[in-house]
Amino acid sequence: MKSPMWPCDYDKCERPAVRILGDCVLCSKHLCSEHLQRSYHRCATPEDGDLFYQEIAKAEDHEIAQLVNRIDLERLSLRASSLRDDVSCRIEVPTDEKNERSYLMGGMNLHLRIVFEDGIIWLARVRRSNATSPPPHLQDYIIRSEIATLRSLETTSIPTPKVWDYDIGGENPVGVGHILMDCMPGKPLDWSSTSKEGRGKVIAQLADIYVELQRFQFGQMGSMNRVGENAVGPFARECLTDSAGPTMQPLGPFADLREYYRGSTNLLLDLIHRGELIYKFLNEQLANVYPDEGNPPTGFYLTHADDKGSHILVDAKSNITAIIDREWVFVAPEPLAFNSPMLLLPTSDFFNGESRIGKEEQLFAECLEERGAKDLAKIVRNGRLHHQLAFLCTLDLCLSFEDLLGLFKGFRSSMGVDHQYSWQEWRQLSLKRFGQDDKLKDILARSG
Repeated sequence: MKSPMWPCDYDKCERPAVRILGDCVLCSKHLCSEHLQRSYHRCATPEDGDLFYQEIAKAEDHEIAQLVNRIDLERLSLRASSLRDDVSCRIEVPTDEKNERSYLMGGMNLHLRIVFEDGIIWLARVRRSNATSPPPHLQDYIIRSEIATLRSLETTSIPTPKVWDYDIGGENPVGVGHILMDCMPGKPLDWSSTSKEGRGKVIAQLADIYVELQRFQFGQMGSMNRVGENAVGPFARECLTDSAGPTMQPLGPFADLREYYRGSTNLLLDLIHRGELIYKFLNEQLANVYPDEGNPPTGFYLTHADDKGSHILVDAKSNITAIIDREWVFVAPEPLAFNSPMLLLPTSDFFNGESRIGKEEQLFAECLEERGAKDLAKIVRNGRLHHQLAFLCTLDLCLSFEDLLGLFKGFRSSMGVDHQYSWQEWRQLSLKRFGQDDKLKDILARSG
């Protein structure tokens, strides 16, 4: 029996909470579509301007204080020291200073520096806990997948932090689940402030990384899920997880992209169930995007689901010093694994429905060709349709409705299907086209 990932926390409400939009970090509640309305939910929103960001900062301070209070810093120090023949160390907790905290804390994890007396520095990676966090069992699975991925990447030439120790659950002397890993040099890549020369240098290095990743092949699409083995199992992503009672049911693994998108769009249709016609149409078009030609993918490869650049560390000369945040990594067929990274997308054109690749993507393809990877260059040059479909079918990107409409316009143009219609014209036609769909009829009946 299906059940929501989170029920609505409003008193006596039995509706499912809305994923992502229903997670409020200010009041720590999960809310349904009705109780998200201002008449019920009075927390500040981005429309409230500075007040909202002040409240977010307060909630973050409270969350981090509680998390740090749960960590036995002395036990953590002793554990780290024991792994290095008792070299003494100290634990540095991020201060409230904005720049330091932003560097050591992401949307999902907090990092504590472990500084050894001989100058070696590790990080203790600790999962944050707030209303946006997935349920504990799913969270543990995501962490296990990240560790398995990091251990696998240690065998490559890609600069990756080495994992020295981990404890996934919170039932340990340290008090929280954690990963102890190398603290890698460099700072997160800021693409907007990187010079043209620096961008070219980064793009060339990304081409080297793609060529290296192509050497490591897997047998199906999903997430690595067993530490020490190159095993691929179901996806370790909240947006690709269904639930049945107390049990989380991640999607996958899948044999090809058509099967993957069929599963993800069906899940979206089940979750939405309120008239999002785009997903019914996308599901119908999958046979045209990925025709069944009787030839399964020849291989599956590691790729990053959120490769906008913050996962890349660079030095002052634009040399890549590390690739981090491996919880977003999964295994996919070549057309998805080796498409150009989001970092290189011409953002405005992309979200306005433009189907041509951008100048930096062209440069990336040329760099791949220079390295003899003509097959990867071809994927990049023909990759726009795959980007459009991937963005449209990913729940956790939090795109605006305007961006979705632009993407959907681009997808229809790339497919050569219904591209002559405006959104409103297409919507009216689709209400007739899908009018016999049971879920759509139920939605229309409920909405009057």
